[in-house]
Amino acid sequence: MKKTLTSLLVITLFMASCAKQTASEPPPTNEPEENPGRQPREEATAVINAGTVQQYIRGFGAASIRGWIADLTAAQRTTAFSPTSGIGLSVLRVRVSPNSADFAAEKPTIDAAKSFGATVVASAWTAPASMKTNNNTVGGKLKTTSYADYAAHLSNFCNTVGGVSAISPINEPNITVTYESMELTASEVASFVAAQGSNCGAPIMAPETFNMDKTYMDTYLSNATASSKTTYVCGHIYGKTPYVYSPGKEVWMTEHYTNTNDANNWTDALGVAKEIHDCMNAGYSMYVWWYLRRSYGFIDESGNITKRGYVAAQWARWVRPGYNKISCTANPTTGVYTTAYKSGSKIIVVAINQNAAITYQPFSISGATVAGFNRYRTTSASNLTSDSFTISGGAFGINLPAASVTTLVSY
Repeated sequence: MKKTLTSLLVITLFMASCAKQTASEPPPTNEPEENPGRQPREEATAVINAGTVQQYIRGFGAASIRGWIADLTAAQRTTAFSPTSGIGLSVLRVRVSPNSADFAAEKPTIDAAKSFGATVVASAWTAPASMKTNNNTVGGKLKTTSYADYAAHLSNFCNTVGGVSAISPINEPNITVTYESMELTASEVASFVAAQGSNCGAPIMAPETFNMDKTYMDTYLSNATASSKTTYVCGHIYGKTPYVYSPGKEVWMTEHYTNTNDANNWTDALGVAKEIHDCMNAGYSMYVWWYLRRSYGFIDESGNITKRGYVAAQWARWVRPGYNKISCTANPTTGVYTTAYKSGSKIIVVAINQNAAITYQPFSISGATVAGFNRYRTTSASNLTSDSFTISGGAFGINLPAASVTTLVSY
């Protein structure tokens, strides 16, 4: 009888243990020295509050600058924008050529991106030379007497390609370069937008500074008429750590890339993940990489998704346009960074583990009822591997693989 009772006790304890592990994975345990790589348990809960709604998410994307490099192929468009078989990018950035004869050639890629639900934004590097003070597409300024003609040029682009959600009248006006450009002060950009911002064919995104220059953006927005005709405030984070900027409009990060040419270097790819996290945590509604197809891009010159592309997919596939970021502990544990998003009852969590060891991370969720998650993980050796698990009571913990990005999608 004693043996029978003992057996029943063992079975009961085993079943209780199994039930518990469906809700929360055990933290890493000490392993033999010949199999190191897990760190001791060090944890602080990542607290998610679905009731605290933050910025609207427009999406995650990259630029295809046809005219400077070859256009995307049909297959590459699917690879870039499909949320089921590709990266799932939800933003396409394109260039407004100073030559209107080039406009129609942008349409195939724009139409393909839109068919997958992507937002299309357009940036002009320069006005046509005839509209500028130096009669050149490099440098110089926009003539004040050409304001109406330039607005008509931008509007013609939007009408020709169709479906542009926002247009920037000038890319990086605050630096001097040797390629297509215009050098304009914040007041000069504001003067054009104040005069013609309603006539450019799409909502204005501006001033698109090189380094997210707060003084430049503040000066631009101090022109009340230009501000009223500016729908989205945008800039690039070259030389600038993403910071909170609250102009009362959506803030978009519309271009950046890192200097390395190897998009499959995992350390650098993990750095891109941290950069996306930082932009979201700073309150930005959009994150756009520079060239989509490049040795340093989200797809390579042969059309293959790179490690950076798989990192972008950890957000882009599931945090679709229409989601909002919600309150979430940004850095709950050393080397771990988390953000969370929701649309209706759907909750998405993205967790980065920069540690060189498996890290156990506890979570708690309030303001939403979640039964479980589908989980997707990218590491140096794997891309978007998936499984699922259930939770109970809004609290759970998971092991984040060493040097990884994990996305949790509620069901």
